[in-house]
Amino acid sequence: MTGAGKRLNVKGFLIDIDGVLYVGDRAVEGASRTIDTLHEQGFACRFVSNTTRKSRGTIAARLSSMGFDIPERDIFTPPLAAVAYMNHTGRHRFELLTTGDVFKDFPPPCTDADTAPRDYVIIGDAGDQFTYEHLNRAFRQIIAGAELLALERDRYWMAGDGLALSAGPFVAALEFATGTVANVMGKPSPAFFRLALEDMHLAAAEVAMVGDDILTDISGAQEFGIKGILVRTGKYRKEVVDKSGVHPSRIIGSVADLGDLI
Repeated sequence: MTGAGKRLNVKGFLIDIDGVLYVGDRAVEGASRTIDTLHEQGFACRFVSNTTRKSRGTIAARLSSMGFDIPERDIFTPPLAAVAYMNHTGRHRFELLTTGDVFKDFPPPCTDADTAPRDYVIIGDAGDQFTYEHLNRAFRQIIAGAELLALERDRYWMAGDGLALSAGPFVAALEFATGTVANVMGKPSPAFFRLALEDMHLAAAEVAMVGDDILTDISGAQEFGIKGILVRTGKYRKEVVDKSGVHPSRIIGSVADLGDLI
């Protein structure tokens, strides 16, 4: 454990979910006990995920089935930031390219019968829905003036059967084709971190981010003034960390080792 013996002077934690609390269909050993300890000791915790296949309710239910006591209200996902952004701009006409039930965290999108211009094309991890037809439809809407909102632009994630492409490569393709730059809603967007911190009523310097992605989690948090704790579970790859030029505040084996830092 890098930084062993050095306690963290924080009041709260932002904790990634996929790859940190569980990997595939299994909870990380000792993770639920660690979360219980953090709550018992009075630390504020918010669970921040770039997962864009599942609604907050589904994420909370899955965590509960694995033994975690984490309420839905403490889970922060990119759709929350996207809805907040649309409310701020006062523009609400959008198309959504995702998979799973994440649509439940959005108001109703435009329908195929609605031919009026869209304000936004919102892209998440759509899995097998990333077809030529769907990407080309998104391309045409953006060319016509819609703003591209990326719920996340992670390169890959750890699925149950191994690493899998995430939304990032497809967002990059749309950026290249349209000559635009996506507005990222999830990590490492400062707006996403700010949303969670405001809910905790804590300053960035009072919080540490625990994640398995050296760029999205650790670098993104540190650029916002949040301490970064990297875990060696999930998508962690030593060679990727070594090449990143990012220096986490701590590197630990898993979230179960977090108790050694508080």
